[in-house]
Amino acid sequence: MIPITNKPTPRLRKAPQPPLSYPGAAPDSDRAKKPRLAEPAATGQELTPGDRVEGLGNFGKPTGELGTVEQSNEDDAVVKWDDDGRMRLRQPWLKKV
Repeated sequence: MIPITNKPTPRLRKAPQPPLSYPGAAPDSDRAKKPRLAEPAATGQELTPGDRVEGLGNFGKPTGELGTVEQSNEDDAVVKWDDDGRMRLRQPWLKKV
């Protein structure tokens, strides 16, 4: 037979912040926050076939790749790059030159 006791279950206290991942770690509030990988702001201009564009990398920095738009719609564009083949990219990752 299992003994039954009337001990109340202990309650956990509320912590002001989450526990540290290891002893001596910097608390979340003190750590530098990583910048988010946001899509570059759209220029507001629709790309049309024949437009010259430059590729944009992370954080909207130009990659130096230049190309010509072959097909496009409101979201995507097929670009023929000057140095190699074609690639379909979302329009926010392209900048009109």
